[in-house]
Amino acid sequence: MKAPVRGFVPAPLAQLPWKILFLVLAIGGFGLVVLFSAAGGHMTPWALPQAVKFAAFLGLAVLMSRVPTSVWKSAAFPAYGVLLVMLVLVELLGAVRGGSQRWLDLGFIRLQPSELMKPAIVLAMARFYDMLPPAETRRLPSLIPAGVLIGMPFLLVMTQPDLGTGLMIAMGGVTIMFLAGVPLRLFIGGALLFAVSVPLAINYVLHDYQRNRILIFLDPESDPLGTGYHISQSKIAIGSGGLTGKGFLNGSQSHLDYLPEGHTDFAFATMAEEWGLLGGFFIIAAFMILIRWGVMVGVRASGRFERLAAAGLATTLFFYVAINLMMVMGLAPVVGIPLPLVSFGGSAQMTTLICLGMLMSIDRGNRRHPGGW
Repeated sequence: MKAPVRGFVPAPLAQLPWKILFLVLAIGGFGLVVLFSAAGGHMTPWALPQAVKFAAFLGLAVLMSRVPTSVWKSAAFPAYGVLLVMLVLVELLGAVRGGSQRWLDLGFIRLQPSELMKPAIVLAMARFYDMLPPAETRRLPSLIPAGVLIGMPFLLVMTQPDLGTGLMIAMGGVTIMFLAGVPLRLFIGGALLFAVSVPLAINYVLHDYQRNRILIFLDPESDPLGTGYHISQSKIAIGSGGLTGKGFLNGSQSHLDYLPEGHTDFAFATMAEEWGLLGGFFIIAAFMILIRWGVMVGVRASGRFERLAAAGLATTLFFYVAINLMMVMGLAPVVGIPLPLVSFGGSAQMTTLICLGMLMSIDRGNRRHPGGW
């Protein structure tokens, strides 16, 4: 059955993981439907620009799938270094929007380097542990350069300020350390140290609005019309959708402007109100299939760099989805993490599809050079 297909379909197209691409198209297409509804049944101002960006970044992902994995390995440290410099430039010259300084205005595009650092930190950490002899992985001195690699972008992003992105960069790097074989006792010690430092960070490090978000998460009813308004309205929207939802274009919370940011961070709440539990199950199941595929790409890889990079990229997608869903359901503080391919915005969509492109590249290398665990 496969031979005739190869005869009619060019080899580069035949080698693509079409089931995964169709799954991504389904998630992105459903996201456009949600944005269309959030705008009151109009393609503008959100659905049409989102569709254009989605098509462009998906095309970029397909092109990236043709890049040999050796290129990602060679480019890991240089890309990390360039983005680190860009984060410094953001601090010095960055554009301010919504009280945050996170963007570099390059004229033809407004770039958010911290978003690109999410996959970059995964590649850099995977490259570091690929170069490190396995016996050195479990020794304390090897933690110093790994901590520096994670700490520099984390601190720069926290000064923007951007708590959500900073945490994702840190978690992406720590995940690679765990997968590389760093002893579990060090993670337990780090977790205890983190638990002790949280109260200090809340009181002396975080900005007032970040501190209020954490406090309102602990007691959302203390200020339901102020800081807790987002979480309260999000939970009302999700709960009112029931099993099958109120129906397409019939969501009252978003259409009557009760739900803030219903097209960005709280797009899942907009969707759940109209499509109910069934719509939510589709989104969650689709992302879980995508993430599982990414993890399996790493399991099948033969090289240490490829294994760590694939698992780290898949975990980055997991953090996006898990943090956003916990946030909109009131299970985590509001930290500004969008739902990839669904929420309006180019940055998260770009990062997600870049991760997909590199995963497809590693997957292609696996098929050309079978092997692995």
